Amino acid sequence: MRVAGLISGTSVDGIDVAVVDIDDDIKVVATKTVPYRPEVRASILSVSNTTTHTATVARLNFLLGELFAEALQKTGVPLETIELIGSHGQTIFHEGQAVDFLGRKIASTMQIGEAAVIAQRTGIETIADFRTSDMAAGGNGAPLVPFLDYQLFKHPERARIALNIGGIANVTVIPANARPENVVAFDTGPGSMVMDALAPPFDRDGEGARGGRVDEALLATLLDDSYYVQPPPKSCGREQYGVEFIRKTGIDLRTAMELTVRTIASSIAQYPETADVIVSGGGAHNRYMMERLRVELRPRITTSTEFGIDVDAKEAILFAVLAYQTYHRRAGNIPSATGARKPAILGKVSQA
Repeated sequence: MRVAGLISGTSVDGIDVAVVDIDDDIKVVATKTVPYRPEVRASILSVSNTTTHTATVARLNFLLGELFAEALQKTGVPLETIELIGSHGQTIFHEGQAVDFLGRKIASTMQIGEAAVIAQRTGIETIADFRTSDMAAGGNGAPLVPFLDYQLFKHPERARIALNIGGIANVTVIPANARPENVVAFDTGPGSMVMDALAPPFDRDGEGARGGRVDEALLATLLDDSYYVQPPPKSCGREQYGVEFIRKTGIDLRTAMELTVRTIASSIAQYPETADVIVSGGGAHNRYMMERLRVELRPRITTSTEFGIDVDAKEAILFAVLAYQTYHRRAGNIPSATGARKPAILGKVSQA
């Protein structure tokens, strides 16, 4: 079955598209990243975890539906060959841990990029809004990528960690000869999000950070945050590491990179049996950050490219796979990773 996956991540750099053929295995047909125009990116950031107007959110929701549909058409894969679309959309708010709200404990999330628009523009059934079913089952709604990591990277003898460095960094811990219930996954803390805000649009190769100095006193204070010692499952996002975090801490670019490196390293150090760390996401392009990780980490460090998975496309591939699961009425979460009480069929269907 040929399925397309669409996502725009927390870095808000653009729309990642993957078209895959799924049968007994996963074969990547095409991948593409379509950058947002600067004014679109600015508008998305203006409604992310902030006070905004419902009209702006509604308009962006439909606009992004149009842009996601157009991004798929730019892959060059004929639409008539694609049978299904899975779209994560664009997260503008995620609060996986329940908080007090009007007398109840409420966890919530919101992704925009209207699936009905995608379905109508492409003529292809579209499944979207994947996080909510997991959260309704008591999970954090994240991370969802362990479902794919387990399929791609499990090994009978080698313990592995899949490290994704997007706006937020997350790990999937896969013990040797693991079963799905043995998998542990969680967000380690900031990935590129803080650095992107400090060096817009992106300090892609890390050369901006390379020339700076670490504010060790500030770093020590930041590393004392209780989040980093909480046991998994746990998740975080722009709500913790957005503009308010930068304003309150006064953090600089080099210290922001070191915060990412140290929190990743301390998370991975909790699993000393790890033989391989497999990196994906935009952070894999950051040469200086990869250098720092190789200094801080003991396991072999490689990228998902070694396994035939483009570092920029893994999450788009994930949502194609999750849509495939939903289409076949099969669960797409790993409860040990998200904290859900049970497996859940994810997503909501928009007919073409």
